[in-house]
Amino acid sequence: MKQKPPTFTGGYNSDGAYKWLEELEIIFEAMECSEEGKTTLGTYVLRKEANIWWKNAKQRLGAGGVVI
Repeated sequence: MKQKPPTFTGGYNSDGAYKWLEELEIIFEAMECSEEGKTTLGTYVLRKEANIWWKNAKQRLGAGGVVI
């Protein structure tokens, strides 16, 4: 969190989503994040619509990320 990752609220803003991902990738690279760490940090900074989407998506995933 010391890197101050940007939050993402969702919506239909593909440019905003792309910019958010680019910012997170810079942080991931600097921190040498594992794939699991990327998911943890990336989902931690989701807000509003984006967080609701993630909660719903997570319910549909089983162990190991396999869709049920």
